[in-house]
Amino acid sequence: MRPEILYPLFCGIETIKGIGERSHKLAVKLFGDKIVDMLWHLPSGIIDRRYAPKIINAVPGKITTITAKVIEHLPPKTSKQPYKVIMADDTAEMMLIFFKVYADSIKKNLPVGEIRVVSGKTESFNGMLQMSHPDFIGKLSEIDDIKKVETVYPLTAGISNKMLNRWIKQALQRVPVLPEWLNADYLKQQNWQSFNHSLLTAHNPQTYQDLEPSAPSRMRLAYDELLANQLALAIVRQRVKKQAGRQICGDGKLRQKMLQILPFKLTLAQKKVLTEIYADQKAPYRMLRLLQGDVGSGKTIVALFSMLNAVECGLQSAIMAPTEILAKQHLETMRPLCEKLGIRAELLCGKTKAKQRAQILSDLAEGKINILIGTHALFQESVCFKNLAYIVVDEQHRFGVQQRLSLSAKGDKVDILVMTATPIPRTLVLTAYGDMEYSKIDQVPKGRKPVDTRVVPLNKINDVVAGLKRKLDNGTRAYWVCPLVEESEKSDLAAAVERYESLSKIFGNQVGLVHGKMKEKDKDEVMEKFKSGIFKLLVATTVIEVGVNVPEATVMVVEHAERFGLAQLHQLRGRIKRGFEASNCILMYGYPLSETSRERLNIMRDTEDGFLIAEKDLDLRGGGEILGNRQSGFSEFRLADMAIHKNLLLTAYKDAQMILQLDPNLETERGKALRVLLYLFERDDAVKTYISG
Repeated sequence: MRPEILYPLFCGIETIKGIGERSHKLAVKLFGDKIVDMLWHLPSGIIDRRYAPKIINAVPGKITTITAKVIEHLPPKTSKQPYKVIMADDTAEMMLIFFKVYADSIKKNLPVGEIRVVSGKTESFNGMLQMSHPDFIGKLSEIDDIKKVETVYPLTAGISNKMLNRWIKQALQRVPVLPEWLNADYLKQQNWQSFNHSLLTAHNPQTYQDLEPSAPSRMRLAYDELLANQLALAIVRQRVKKQAGRQICGDGKLRQKMLQILPFKLTLAQKKVLTEIYADQKAPYRMLRLLQGDVGSGKTIVALFSMLNAVECGLQSAIMAPTEILAKQHLETMRPLCEKLGIRAELLCGKTKAKQRAQILSDLAEGKINILIGTHALFQESVCFKNLAYIVVDEQHRFGVQQRLSLSAKGDKVDILVMTATPIPRTLVLTAYGDMEYSKIDQVPKGRKPVDTRVVPLNKINDVVAGLKRKLDNGTRAYWVCPLVEESEKSDLAAAVERYESLSKIFGNQVGLVHGKMKEKDKDEVMEKFKSGIFKLLVATTVIEVGVNVPEATVMVVEHAERFGLAQLHQLRGRIKRGFEASNCILMYGYPLSETSRERLNIMRDTEDGFLIAEKDLDLRGGGEILGNRQSGFSEFRLADMAIHKNLLLTAYKDAQMILQLDPNLETERGKALRVLLYLFERDDAVKTYISG
């Protein structure tokens, strides 16, 4: 149901003159296969060819456009010499140099006695002006096409800037005049032009300022893209809110008992979040809520309380974790507490033995298991619940939206809580999780001491090892995280093995090694030995980033910390915030240190606030990387840049909310224009679901 006005923009790029079979493949790789994809491929630079002096006044080293007469051709005497052409105006002579010799072509383009316009970079040689391989050679009648600002685009091998400029010129001619979807007052206030005008301006920059993300034309296009994103998410969220759910409202007996057996009190932040979750569970609509809590803030206990609410109603709950280590850890936390309450929690993962698995599946189908903890194994068809009502998804960015949906299909009108320990900046919550309600645990349990973070150069490694020895002799346990290895070097694994061997020479059999390539069984064995204290020092790659829980471990050494992102360093440091002892984190860096890396390490040293760190990370790196893979649901924006257009996003969010309040079915003039916007940025899935339901 795409509006007819947009048909020209959704034709294949092969309809553009000059895009043949070979260039089609390259172009698709560069920007996509539709005309509209080409329009979102914005320029990255300009070449100003307006400087057009007489030959005698030309400044060497500049891009220059010269109009002169062709005087003489000097073909090379040997294959190693260049082909030369002498030109002159009424002030002086200049020389054109061609190293790749196609004599016929040069004679045809530069006939002796004719006036020609040439443009390219000039230099001076033996007092004479030279131009090697002019970028443009044209007749006097073509001077206006040459003597202007040339737009430079990001390219790929096999596509030249000249080709791309020709194609995009054709694409721009196909853009119809689109209805205005922005509020007239807001347009005026921002000093923005129409969409068509802004698109044309963005593709024809006249100054370097026009290339900046803060240029008015680019701001306008970024806002359009963000508004399409926010409106689509608001529509989906409104639709989710209207989906009939089941009301989960237990009698509170299990939760009351749980409060009595817990060895600690819930924090105010945990209580606040639980109130929000209980209200969602009680509502007659489906729940879809994101719970953010920094490392060690107590999300697992919140999840357990909310699952007990369902158990009190005689319903089943499930919690899904991205790795077996994390799933087992949830079991270790929850099972002892559940046993005291007289309810049953079980673990199901890929490694569960066949006999035990069969028993679990049978008991699950009969309703004998109240809480099932697992990994991706929960998706399998053979897993059938008797009455699944509530699902907790841990570390959401490791799962795709599709996986989340396939798990919710295992029950009837299932409520979903999504948890993440990756602090996500407010802006990314809006773009990646805008279809969800949002809760945040912004407090750590009482008595937790801050981590003492030091930033140390790698050449002080002997001092670090000596300090570590003192700590281990006093009964402390420690992690040593090996670097993410740069591609030109050996693998991450080789670096970890090497470090393990060198530390084993000092600490003997107190050192364990864990990495991603190990079998699950071997990994578990090493982790168990570390937990029980047989190993005092654990050398690891980043497999320990998420969820490993050893409260006795209070020292963390990160080697080549400058190679890690802020969010990752924060996650790693969270491994030593599990207990109530003072802990130390040593970030070792190698030279040379870039400005960004230095800033990153200083932020880590100065703060432990995960949310502040996430905001800084967004500024330093952009959003996609924070959430990990593309499955995160974080939109790969083509025109908006989160580090610069953050404020526009917040405006788009408010605008989308207001639009749906005033015009819920998008039926006013502006509403119809906004439908065009949703289709233009291919957010039509939201439109379809909205219109159909």
